[in-house]
Amino acid sequence: MKIQPIKWGTAILYCWLFINLGFAQDTTITVSKFRDAEDGAIDLSNYLLKGNGVLPVLVPVTEPAVGYGLIGAGLYFIPKKKPGYQPDIAVLAGGVTTNGSWLGGGGYNGFWNEDRIRYRGIMGYADLNLEFYVFGNRPVEIGLGTFLFIQQIATRIKDSDFFIGGKYGLNKTKIPLFEDREFIDPREWSMLSSGLGLYFEYDTLDNFLSPTKGVKFHLGYDQNLELLGSDRDWGKLNVLNQIYIPFASNWMSAFRVDGKLATGKIPFYAKPYVELRGVPAMRYQGELAMMLETEQTLKLGRRWGLVGFTGMGAAFDSVDQMKAEELVWNVGLGARYKIARLLGLDMGMDIARGPEDWAFYVVVGSSWLR
Repeated sequence: MKIQPIKWGTAILYCWLFINLGFAQDTTITVSKFRDAEDGAIDLSNYLLKGNGVLPVLVPVTEPAVGYGLIGAGLYFIPKKKPGYQPDIAVLAGGVTTNGSWLGGGGYNGFWNEDRIRYRGIMGYADLNLEFYVFGNRPVEIGLGTFLFIQQIATRIKDSDFFIGGKYGLNKTKIPLFEDREFIDPREWSMLSSGLGLYFEYDTLDNFLSPTKGVKFHLGYDQNLELLGSDRDWGKLNVLNQIYIPFASNWMSAFRVDGKLATGKIPFYAKPYVELRGVPAMRYQGELAMMLETEQTLKLGRRWGLVGFTGMGAAFDSVDQMKAEELVWNVGLGARYKIARLLGLDMGMDIARGPEDWAFYVVVGSSWLR
């Protein structure tokens, strides 16, 4: 979600992190729940892994389509008995904005049987007032009441880095009355989508949350089926490739290639769109969306890092014509602090510029976390 700077102090946690945390490193190492025994820096590893702690995340929101607001979440890490394996992560989140939008839900990421099985479950409800560009360049505010339920599980192929998995997704969306509703297919005013997915992954990333080296490739297809209760047959093909290359001890390069292709009669609100920092969500939609982005990280000591990123993307109305109305770009800078060394978890802030506006982001883990 795109977020921009706001003038009121909702990001207390992040001010604390970036003004006090990293520079509060004593010459005499103090071991406590909030300090690292290795370098004496403020660190939440012991609090999260041994103290049954919850990581609070507060994100100020000023998305143009939804107004000012706040999203709050709690992340609970469940460590494994054997060291060296990724902990499970449980999440609860909720948010509200000034234009009446709100959301609530939760999720669970499981890494089971010594990371031979990977599970993800998500359930939530959102009542959103968003801007869609369904009539060319003229934005229309449309209310969406949507319930989402996703279950997916993948298994490692023997002892390789390849995974194969399946997915079930259910989405119920209702659109209340609004001025231009007659121009939208009436069957999309209240629509149930229910379907199955199959995906294939190759994953050599050294860390799920904040990778510093390795490759992740994802190829998946989701198909909604009337046979499973869906009001319409439609699908989406997803291709994702992320590469992290440590060129030096203090320099890491990352590259992301992302593509989404719609099949069948897809609802307007589910069409692929350009996802880049600095670009409003849902602003550039089409039958096909493609993105390319790079992120360069310069380490400043053990904890701190500077990030620079840029990318481009485009949405195509038709695969047959492959003519984009506009090539979308972004550029930005950010900072990172390794808040939990034993988890390899970074937190930070990014500021990005797109074709239309500036945007501000609070980042937990990788900006490309999927």
